[in-house]
Amino acid sequence: MSGEQAIVRGAEIIRRGGVVAFPTETVYGLGANAFDASAVDKIYEAKGRPSDNPLIVHIADPEQLNGLVEDVPESARLIAKAFMPGPITVILPKNDKVPDRVSAGLKTVGVRMPSHPVARRFIRACGVPVAAPSANKSKHVSPTSAQHVFADLVGAIPLIIDGGECDVGIESTILDLSVPAPTVLRPGAITAQMVAHVLGGVETFDGKVVVAKAPGMKYTHYAPACGAVVAEDTQAAAQEYARREAVGDRCVIVARESDCAKLEGMRTLSLGVTDAEVCRHVYGALRYAETRYDGIIFVDLGKDGVCGSVMNRVNKSAGGNVVRRKI
Repeated sequence: MSGEQAIVRGAEIIRRGGVVAFPTETVYGLGANAFDASAVDKIYEAKGRPSDNPLIVHIADPEQLNGLVEDVPESARLIAKAFMPGPITVILPKNDKVPDRVSAGLKTVGVRMPSHPVARRFIRACGVPVAAPSANKSKHVSPTSAQHVFADLVGAIPLIIDGGECDVGIESTILDLSVPAPTVLRPGAITAQMVAHVLGGVETFDGKVVVAKAPGMKYTHYAPACGAVVAEDTQAAAQEYARREAVGDRCVIVARESDCAKLEGMRTLSLGVTDAEVCRHVYGALRYAETRYDGIIFVDLGKDGVCGSVMNRVNKSAGGNVVRRKI
């Protein structure tokens, strides 16, 4: 369902304690009233989401942040001025209005202001901040279209607001501002370098997760229904492709356009030319491939910039399985 009628109906469902899927610029979210613990429970139930995985609260206007956290430090104001609305989440100490169910029992909460116009109108119509993870079955590939949400959650939720395909295509950058040194917990389209330019410096989390302060840290995520591996380069991808084909495993190589051109005669799925296109198309490609092939071979995009953020998701989708070229 799309248009103003969908927004009005969705806001009514939220105010009655229900859940609604809605578009953002990153991925589609499954939302509930962030102040209603019983409503938030329905998110976990619909997704099959682990109870110790915190949610992000979405706001439509900057002043709503004050109603969710104890204090808004200068670092948060600088980030908001530079990147909000947009694909970034800040973690701050929460106030007592935010139920522990939203924060998975933590004393902090992640908050973001999406730039998607439908998301902003929807949240304003709800009249409350909206807690929302991605609108998919837990651990599956995140949804970047209403059709993806329908495939995962049909019959489990009352409404999907269709706002078209997501423009960014991977989840927001998560920046922890509740600690002395600002730390990127999950990379996204807003890179650590971009954050550092605003704050003068930033750390990135790369340790072992015991308690997850943000979504996407502790569990296997973004996994397609068929097996996936990451190939270190096109040569490794071609070797793995040949090995699998020899045993009757019908697979596909997912890569940027320039790498697909090097793999003539093999089944390939192009992510596009630019980094923005690669980011936008990655989840759609994984979802497309899982319904048509026995396996996915993903050519490594490198560690730099947005492509590094994409590989953060892809490596999780492959469970850390990497194939290297054989000499």
